[in-house]
Amino acid sequence: MSSTVSGSGLGSVTYVATDKDYFKKRQLKRTAGAFGLWAIGVSAVVSGDFSGWNGGIAQAGWGGFLIAAGVVYVMYVLMLNSISEMASAMPHTGGAYSFARAAMGPWGGFFTGLAETVEYVMTAATIVYFSSAYADSILMDISGFSLTDAGYQWVWWLAIYAIFVALNWVGAETSFRFAQVVSIAALAIVAFFGVGALLSGKVDFASLFNITPTAGHSSFLPFGVGAIFFAMPFAMWLFLGIEQLPLAAEEVRDPERNIPKASRLCILTLGLSAIIVVFLNPSVMGAAALGGSDEPLLDGFRAILPGNLAAILSAFALIGLLASVQGITFAYGRNLYSLSRAGYYPAFLSLTGKKKTPYWGLVVGAVIGFAALFIIAYGGEGAGSVVLNIAVWGAVLAYLLQMVSYVLLRRHMPNIKRPFVSRFGVPGAVIAGLLSFAIFVAVLLNPDYRLAVYVMVGIYLAATVFFAAYGRKHLVLSPEEEFAASGGTAAYKTHD
Repeated sequence: MSSTVSGSGLGSVTYVATDKDYFKKRQLKRTAGAFGLWAIGVSAVVSGDFSGWNGGIAQAGWGGFLIAAGVVYVMYVLMLNSISEMASAMPHTGGAYSFARAAMGPWGGFFTGLAETVEYVMTAATIVYFSSAYADSILMDISGFSLTDAGYQWVWWLAIYAIFVALNWVGAETSFRFAQVVSIAALAIVAFFGVGALLSGKVDFASLFNITPTAGHSSFLPFGVGAIFFAMPFAMWLFLGIEQLPLAAEEVRDPERNIPKASRLCILTLGLSAIIVVFLNPSVMGAAALGGSDEPLLDGFRAILPGNLAAILSAFALIGLLASVQGITFAYGRNLYSLSRAGYYPAFLSLTGKKKTPYWGLVVGAVIGFAALFIIAYGGEGAGSVVLNIAVWGAVLAYLLQMVSYVLLRRHMPNIKRPFVSRFGVPGAVIAGLLSFAIFVAVLLNPDYRLAVYVMVGIYLAATVFFAAYGRKHLVLSPEEEFAASGGTAAYKTHD
């Protein structure tokens, strides 16, 4: 049995009948409360304190980056309020795809879900890359040997992916508990660095402005006001991934209340940790030196501690990056699961088995990320920067589409139950959407992002052909689809 909806022609979609065991083979398990959700959110993001963000200083100087980070933080506060409202009304694992599906139909849901897939799979790859750089530096400090120098950096990537796919495979309860441990440990390391820097006597705030300004510009904005625009994608790295919390909706108790609560706690926590690294890391190293570092916090530890002690303590800095591998692996697994369960992606990606985890989604996301790193790195480009750029562009596209979805849902589904309501309403969503669009344009205009843009365009062209030719004709009435197809009138259920 099947049914066709959404008109005729290219815009139509077909829902196919499934056997009685379809959803039994695709079940998740509720195992966490607000604290576990906070931990999975922090763990997904906290690596941004350890690597990636500092490239914004090279783009705009420290002053320009500080302004960019402030603007981006406002964007995330506004956006998280809007996302929390939508998640409370639609507590489905689909997250962004679910919101856009209800607001903009199957094609809107597909494009938004795909953007999140790109974001999370490439974010995981970026963090694996930076984790390998940290691990290799530590190995070099201790033993004098480097896998990277020997041409085997891919061994680090393979090992990290294998460990965290296995960890997320064994069960959601293990994932949440591990996230709690590593999130607290990572935040403790950031706090330790902050205290250590202040007590070391090596903090020099004048060194925040040691980048030589170009003609006509100041030491605070050495490359001018326009450079702030190009620093914003790097500032996102301090918070990117926090929006994944709705993906845990079917694995957390009382999601309507706990997702908004955990979102507010996450953004507050990450704002405080960002202040520590943005002010103190460059003040002990100098902005010019920090801008090009692959492991800025590790270099910060080296600057404030004696050599041998720095090598030992900096090993703990790796925890911060590994924490985010955990959080983002969880995220891309659930994103692939939800889109697969609904028929947008191949059905095997949503199989869960005895452990109630989407094991094929976890494996396939890792394979794609590893392949991207391998192809880019051994093709002569800087793998870390390219995959970071792809992840950021996927993220801002997903953000923009979610804010459009929020406005449309407020207009077209005003009467659906919303246990949490954004205090900023439609104006907040519009501002967040405009800021997301500004970053989207910054990526387009920055020549350093050119390869990432080409890759994203290629992904979307290939995916559009696939969905038009096959995917839209094989959709399944998953919880997200039932809610959207009914116009928000269908009662929420998870096909237990």
